[in-house]
Amino acid sequence: MQSVDFFSLDMFQGIATMAASEPKIVITRIFLIFLGFGLMYLARKGLLESLIMTPMGLGMATINAGVLFWDKETGEQGTLFLNPLVEETADVVNWLQIDWLQPIYTLTFSNGLIACLVLLGIGTLLDVGFVMARPFQSMFIALCAELGTVVVFPLAQALGLSLNNSAAVATIGGADGPMILFASLILSPELFVPITVVAYLYLGLTYGGYPYLIKLMVPKHIIGLKMPPEKSPDITSGEKVVFAVIACTVLSLLFPVAAPLFLSLFLGVIIRESDLGHYAETFGGPVLYSATFFLGLLLGVLVEANTILDQRVLLLLVLGIVALTFSGIGGLLGGYILYFATGKKYNPVIGIAGVSCVPTTAKVAQKLVSSETPDAIILPQALGANISGVITSAILASILIAVVGQMQG
Repeated sequence: MQSVDFFSLDMFQGIATMAASEPKIVITRIFLIFLGFGLMYLARKGLLESLIMTPMGLGMATINAGVLFWDKETGEQGTLFLNPLVEETADVVNWLQIDWLQPIYTLTFSNGLIACLVLLGIGTLLDVGFVMARPFQSMFIALCAELGTVVVFPLAQALGLSLNNSAAVATIGGADGPMILFASLILSPELFVPITVVAYLYLGLTYGGYPYLIKLMVPKHIIGLKMPPEKSPDITSGEKVVFAVIACTVLSLLFPVAAPLFLSLFLGVIIRESDLGHYAETFGGPVLYSATFFLGLLLGVLVEANTILDQRVLLLLVLGIVALTFSGIGGLLGGYILYFATGKKYNPVIGIAGVSCVPTTAKVAQKLVSSETPDAIILPQALGANISGVITSAILASILIAVVGQMQG
């Protein structure tokens, strides 16, 4: 009978795979484990979005701890979570029977369905009346806040990324997670996993980072600017439904590549405004929260050492932060344009809400203004810009996809 060494590293394969790996893999795995801990801590403290960052952080820590040997003789390593690089149909079926998250990944994440479910849920929470009340101001701010997309597309090409990859990473400037996932899946399937991971890592940091950008660009006395009261038009539910139907149809006609996202978003709006309370509660509650939770979990388990050590990922990290920084700058510059155009009556801090992290950036704007002038209310204008940002990010991503297609013949 063969004896068993109970003190062998083979008994603890997570440690054994580290011992058998190159130093850079070991260091990266340990770093990502502690990064996962950090994300959970910041989510716990309320500095990051808990619903997505808690499962993402724990998934990141677990995936880099739970590596085992698939084949000890060849040294092949893997996990029991998912394989994002499966291409052959037979392999897909095999992994669906082995990896516990593979069905969710294959059937909802890698085809963009989870992005549509998130937008459907978000749509049931959006009041498009904020856009309809001041459409030109809202869309102007949102367009200005696409500066990061416009800047990063040529910059990424200049730094050596392909046309498709440059367009995909540029969509991070739109700051719309579902749209980034969807667009990068079409434009750059080989990099859509790290692009999506980088995007959500940074989107989670906007709540903590953008206040510093605002304070850097906007003087303290202007941050607290109290805008004159304005009479908002009385917009009925029927008018909101008509707006959603027309917007969805026209945008799908102009940009069909994003039609699934437009349909999901505006269908949610229509459900909200059509006295379908149970549906609104379902899609805005269980569906949205479940989709967001599993999106965070899948993103976490996709952040394993071998993926992150792709030499292009460091470039994606740099370009992602550049994109979101310039988008924030663009939105604030748009706010300043309206500030001067209205005779210094428009608070330029609203510009940050053009970056479409709904409703995070709108809340950031209101929080900063309230810290200086407690009774100053800019949330309606900020939400209008915020919701418009969702639309403009989809439009810009669709244009990039169309332009790349034309340039490649």
